[in-house]
Amino acid sequence: MDFVKNLELKIINLKSEFGYRFIKPVFNGSEKYIIINGKKLLNLASNNYLGLTTNKIIKDAAIEGIKRYGTGASSSRLIVGNSILYDELEREISDFKCKDRSLVLNSGYCANLAALSITKDCDVFMDKLCHASLIDGAILAGKKFYRFRHNDLEHLEKMMKDSVNPKVVITESVFSMDGDLCDLVNLVMLSKKYDFFIILDEAHATGIFGSGRGLAHEYSLSHDIHLSVGTFSKALGSLGGYLSGDSVVIDYITNFARSLIYTTALPPSVLSANIAALKFVKENPSYGSSLLKMSDEIRNYLKSLGFDTLNSSSQIIPVLLKDKERTLKAQEILSNMGVYVAAIREPTVPKNSARLRISLRSDLNFDEIELIKQSFFALAGQI
Repeated sequence: MDFVKNLELKIINLKSEFGYRFIKPVFNGSEKYIIINGKKLLNLASNNYLGLTTNKIIKDAAIEGIKRYGTGASSSRLIVGNSILYDELEREISDFKCKDRSLVLNSGYCANLAALSITKDCDVFMDKLCHASLIDGAILAGKKFYRFRHNDLEHLEKMMKDSVNPKVVITESVFSMDGDLCDLVNLVMLSKKYDFFIILDEAHATGIFGSGRGLAHEYSLSHDIHLSVGTFSKALGSLGGYLSGDSVVIDYITNFARSLIYTTALPPSVLSANIAALKFVKENPSYGSSLLKMSDEIRNYLKSLGFDTLNSSSQIIPVLLKDKERTLKAQEILSNMGVYVAAIREPTVPKNSARLRISLRSDLNFDEIELIKQSFFALAGQI
């Protein structure tokens, strides 16, 4: 069939350009040590930043959720898929984020699609490095959007000067591929000047910055962020996304977000785990700050070896290698030394900016930190 043959040719071309992806046979992919092709590797590719996927309190909560409420919701939340677990979780999130009301969705991706449902009659401005889910949300909303240069608020201001419509600015607090931080203080100042609505994706800051509550909390700006987006699938060790904001905004999203309306609700086990994870982070606010201190140590060591870590200031540390083949080779070298990191290539990152992406976790011990340093020291002499 010509159609299938055409797809096959595209795959062959992808392989020749070192852009081919495949699903790896990974055992226990969120744990500190993973098994790939029979080899045990230190896992620096997972977003399990606080190691909570195997936390006993959270696992026990998930098991209890199944025992009490069964294995599935079997309906959209707007039919009969809602439960008291959702109600409790959303109250906990609202308190956590200092917002009027919250809405839980099935993933961070779904949450970002839902967030963009409010932008139909607005001019939308988005940081150039925002996650694909935010871009997809803007496309789904059917509205033309403008992308300003990464963290360049002067460029943003120039773009919006001629705008006469309501304005929405979308950015991330911690950028997922560069590991750097949004210039949130100056963005909030600019929002007061131009009266725009801020959507802030805190996916990679939740659990880490601001006693676990996010970068906005760290800077005492929670009340200046109009809609906060977060996820349970990273530092909180579970699954699901959420939005927190004004009651009217959440009510609108509930009525118009396709990623809420047209999907079955989360199972009780996940909701129970989310409640337990959120309470754990509230009760253990120092986990994130300890991870950031460790991240500074490792990042400074990598810089001393001559590696380019861009402007990373978080637990996400990129090692910019630019060339795709070189990046894949570096990943292989590190794997041979017992350390697994992600090799990131286009289209996830711009062309000629391929990199290793180190995702650090708070449960690394002294010996494991030394292994990371030794492995990159060896890599520096081979790449």
